[in-house]
Amino acid sequence: MRLLVTTQGLVVSKPLHEESLIMNGADILIDNGVIVNVLPSGELVDEFDAHSERTTSMKVLDVGQRAIVPGLIDAHTHLIWRGDRSDEVGKRLRGMSYHDIAAEGGGIGRTVRSTVDASLMDLCAVGLDRAAIARRSGTTYLEAKSGYGLETKTELNLIQASHDVGAVRGMPGVHSTWLGAHAIPDGDNEQSTVERLLSEQLPAVLDQGLAKSADVFCEPGWFSVESTERIMKYAMGAGLSGRLHVDEFVDGGGGELAASLGVVTADHALQTNGAARKSMADAGVITGFLPGTPHMMNLDIPDIGATPGPYTIASDFNPNCPSLSLPFAASLAVHRGGITPEAALAAVTTSASASVPRADGLEHGQLTVGAAGSLNVLKGTSWEGWCLSPGHDPFSHTVVDGYLTTHENAFHVAPSVSHA
Repeated sequence: MRLLVTTQGLVVSKPLHEESLIMNGADILIDNGVIVNVLPSGELVDEFDAHSERTTSMKVLDVGQRAIVPGLIDAHTHLIWRGDRSDEVGKRLRGMSYHDIAAEGGGIGRTVRSTVDASLMDLCAVGLDRAAIARRSGTTYLEAKSGYGLETKTELNLIQASHDVGAVRGMPGVHSTWLGAHAIPDGDNEQSTVERLLSEQLPAVLDQGLAKSADVFCEPGWFSVESTERIMKYAMGAGLSGRLHVDEFVDGGGGELAASLGVVTADHALQTNGAARKSMADAGVITGFLPGTPHMMNLDIPDIGATPGPYTIASDFNPNCPSLSLPFAASLAVHRGGITPEAALAAVTTSASASVPRADGLEHGQLTVGAAGSLNVLKGTSWEGWCLSPGHDPFSHTVVDGYLTTHENAFHVAPSVSHA
């Protein structure tokens, strides 16, 4: 199946933090999930009209004057888990810290207890439902962490489920990350947990062969810098790419460790000091900002624009931040984190593609020949509107690897779709 998307409006073909590549109208031809041609508006339409025999099995989507941006990439999610921790909001508002709530049986451990009894089929169903929500918000590829199983069997099931979700045609692709070092299981201690992860769980994950990355929650009260270093050196030495949760609540040295290890991304980094941020930038480490989480937890959102190196914006979908909307996360980054809609778009497309590469090696997060055929059509003519409507999604259509999904309801006069 081929899909030809045509617009007379603006097309952000390659978002960049400073000066994006923008076309004034374009025809974008996608064949077998890959962009095979991009020409000024009308040229491909005219060519296919003149050679009607070449239009067999081709769908044409004419969006008029509407703007188009690349498919969005969510570089940090905890996609699959069971349970509900909404009642913890009131506890935080009454002054309890994240650590206090965990100490009384809440937090990550509570979600683990709700997740471990779920079957693989149940986990896949949860993942598919959430992936469809993410797609509705323009996400066409995402990173999905395990971490709510802790024991080996459930961790393997979480990785398998996220992989299976990503294999469903038309759903966002998935980059699976092992996060077995997410918390210390009830009744255990850090040292024995680390030994078990290294001797049992991580080898099982490597044997399974589905995880592409490894992550550790490096934070005082969870996993120390020393434990994190041991786990990450093992995982990275075995061929997994490195990702870290660092310095979310205090500056615990996670930024310095991220730089010394040369991980792909160090996320949260709310409390990372300036010298560590500079070291991360010098080492090529991406800073992953997750503005939805501090927003939900009533914490300050940092000055994202002052970041000395590359950065991404991601949803951090999890029980404390149950939002899969990258437009919402980017709205927070724009209105409270001091960056432009252009920089925010780059952070969830071209920059995010470096954090979350596709398994098939295709470029994504851009609309260029040879890249993945994933894009979003806005409801309006201004592409900047992609992140300026928190509370509802800004897109009328999303294309994932050539598979078209229409978001508009039957009462709206939609752009025309024809089957040539």
